[in-house]
Amino acid sequence: MSIIATKGTLDWAYPPFILASTAAALGWETSVFFTFYGLLLLKKEIPCEVSPLGNPAMPMKMPFGPKWFQNISWPMPNLIMAGIPGFEKVATSLMKKTFKNKGVATVEELRDLCIEAEVKMYACQMTVDVFGFSHDEFIDGVDYVGATYFLPVARKSDVCLFI
Repeated sequence: MSIIATKGTLDWAYPPFILASTAAALGWETSVFFTFYGLLLLKKEIPCEVSPLGNPAMPMKMPFGPKWFQNISWPMPNLIMAGIPGFEKVATSLMKKTFKNKGVATVEELRDLCIEAEVKMYACQMTVDVFGFSHDEFIDGVDYVGATYFLPVARKSDVCLFI
């Protein structure tokens, strides 16, 4: 399986790591190509937050209080999300608390599972250069390649995903 990870927000950090670790656990040879904002997922400290502004379908659920309160879906219009200072930090905290309450691994834990399962992780060298990153900002074991390297890898895969 080959995955192209292009997003660096918390809600978009989970899919590539969940899918890659699951595929590897099934015995599949798995590769992930991190490009543009997805590259942030390879940094030693993952700085991702939720971006509800870019996801108008995102329901807000409270990870605390009585069950009836936790089960309410709080649709938040983009205009409100954009106009409230610190809303992304609050949404990130709520999502992380919800994941913890439900027993979901953190993004860092999922990334560690991928490393342990020998998922090949590729960083887009062009994006590293464009964003002015240095290799020492990233976790060990990452290969720095371009699209010309990764596309033939993806071509040989039975499953290719763009996330």
